[in-house]
Amino acid sequence: MWILQRLFTKLLKVSLLKITLIVLGVILLSSVIIKTLEPETFPRYLDAVWWTMTTVVTVGYGDYSPSSDLGRIFTMVLLYTVGIGAMGIIIGKIFDSLTLYKKMKEEGKLAYKGKDHYILIGSSKDKLRNVVEEILNSNKKCDIVIVDHSNESPVQHDRVHFVSGNPAEEEILMQANILESKSVAVFTDDRIEFPEYADGKTLLIASRVEHISKQSNRNIYTIAEIMKEKHIALFEHANIDEFILSNESVSKLMAQAAIFPGSSKLFKQLLSNMEGENLYKIEKKPHWTTYKQAAMELFDLGATLISDGHALDIARKHNEEIPEGTEMFVICDEATYKKI
Repeated sequence: MWILQRLFTKLLKVSLLKITLIVLGVILLSSVIIKTLEPETFPRYLDAVWWTMTTVVTVGYGDYSPSSDLGRIFTMVLLYTVGIGAMGIIIGKIFDSLTLYKKMKEEGKLAYKGKDHYILIGSSKDKLRNVVEEILNSNKKCDIVIVDHSNESPVQHDRVHFVSGNPAEEEILMQANILESKSVAVFTDDRIEFPEYADGKTLLIASRVEHISKQSNRNIYTIAEIMKEKHIALFEHANIDEFILSNESVSKLMAQAAIFPGSSKLFKQLLSNMEGENLYKIEKKPHWTTYKQAAMELFDLGATLISDGHALDIARKHNEEIPEGTEMFVICDEATYKKI
């Protein structure tokens, strides 16, 4: 027993790969030995391997078993001690590895290896939940990576991966596989009281994203939430692709609702994929020459063309030619969008 204790103590320190190779070696060697000892009981090597496997995993179907004294002694001495013990160590190491993987994933210490995902940085739990719900509702197959300073993911979902750390550091953003992402959304840190400091932190993170984009010669689409409209010029200087005004947008929406009662319901439909008609992006079709031609065809299909991706003045330039590569926005339901 003392020898076995020393043996298993050493095996516990061996890596999972090495212990697996050792067990496979023991299984193959035992199969050869038992077939040599009892060729009539085990006429084929496959029968010997089958019996060895069912023995070490303690299943023991009983369809094969040693009949000679030498075969039974070999089974008790080698397989019942070394074989079953080593298999128990493998199973234990597998469970330990799964537990460690789950722990590291929950704590945001694992790198994300997928691509075409959305990266969300910062913000409160409630805001992140709403954003995650909207993205997952509009794209059933996408993944989302949340990057935050916290020690656990603010949103629990099978398609949400969490990376813990400072999002202003390149190493953390690379851990989120930023180069393969569809877009990066940087939210205002709600824990910061002063809007100047909050926008300063957002600008620092967004600038890091743009730095990685230039350094890697990749186009990373960056969206930033801004507290003060007067700070937009600073974000434009940093080549941020898109800006969302936080508090001021809510104030302006309230003002529009007061001036034009019911208008907030229209904005609500546009802002949510779960409310009525939705906003979709489409590409120019080869036979579309002017905006009017595109708008009329889309209208017949049940969609309304509202923008060329830059402005809402489509109606005033209906006779202008549509440049190649233009990405346009329409309002329609999902069924119409699929037809388009």
